[in-house]
Parts: sequence; C-alpha cells; structure tokens
Amino acid sequence: MTIRHWLLVGFASLLALPPGALAAGLPTRTLTIRGHDLVVEVAATGPTRETGLMNRFSLQPDHGMLFVFDAPQRLAFWMKNTYIPLSVAFVDIDGRIVNIEDMRPLDLATHWSTEPALYAIEMKRGWFLQRGIGPGDVVHGLAPRP
Repeated sequence: MTIRHWLLVGFASLLALPPGALAAGLPTRTLTIRGHDLVVEVAATGPTRETGLMNRFSLQPDHGMLFVFDAPQRLAFWMKNTYIPLSVAFVDIDGRIVNIEDMRPLDLATHWSTEPALYAIEMKRGWFLQRGIGPGDVVHGLAPRP
C-alpha cells in the first residue's frame, strides 16, 4: 500500500466516527424543547467552548452542542473552522430561548444573543425552525444554575 492509500483509509475511518468522538470525551446530556429530544455534548470550559464544533463535517440527527458559561452575558458566536451549517439558540438563566441565529459554514460574521444568556445550543441549521421552536420556548434538562 502507498502512503496516499494509508492516508485515505485513515481519513475515511476518522469520518466514520460518531459525533463526539473527535471531542476529548465531552459529556453528553439529553435536553427537551417543546417535546423534542436532542442529545448535546457539553462544552463547559474555556477550551471546549473555544473549539465547539470546529473541524467536524457531520452531526448525527438530533445531536448538537450545549455551551455553558459561568455567568449570564451577551454571547457572540462565529463559524471559524466550522464546516457544518448551524443554528444557535441563545438561552437565558431560566432556560428560555432568547433568540436563534442561523450561521453559514466558515463565516466569520458574529452572531449575538439579544439578551444576556447563560447557555447556547448549536444544532444543524434549521433544526429549531423545522420543529416550530423559537424565542420564548423553554429548554428542559439544562445543568443546574451556577
């Protein structure tokens, strides 16, 4: 076998890994919004929040990432090194979605929460809209408040 063949086999194996396998063992949690369950990897430290869903090429259906911050604040997200089109829901300290923004792959435009938020949930773009989920809806199953 040539080196090129080994590289292709290795890359194909990497793509076959389930979401989360590239993350260093991030914990997962099941959330519910308007009766819809979603499984999220939890990014609750500076380094895991900074990496987020970067360098991934796919997500399983109904899977995403929950970003947990230390205190409510205006949050800003961008799509540097992120190849999957995503929607981000900004969630306040009480678990209420304050706004949802759609984001394009590799776009460096900043997407802000309209109010202070403690959490952000990233899912495939359109996931929230397809389920009729919007601002004011409550997310159940979040980590206890700090």
